[in-house]
Amino acid sequence: MAEPTDDEIRALAHRLWEEAGRPEGRDKEFWELAEQELRNRDKSSPLRTPDTL
Repeated sequence: MAEPTDDEIRALAHRLWEEAGRPEGRDKEFWELAEQELRNRDKSSPLRTPDTL
């Protein structure tokens, strides 16, 4: 599987950030979560927010 692109990561990170209530100062946290989720997208794990980890 190809590595996720920055655009894919950015879009997912933004969606996760919005779903978490748009918390400030956690950009890197949501970026890393989105990157991890995209790399694991073939595994059937549900999407999680940093608040539920």
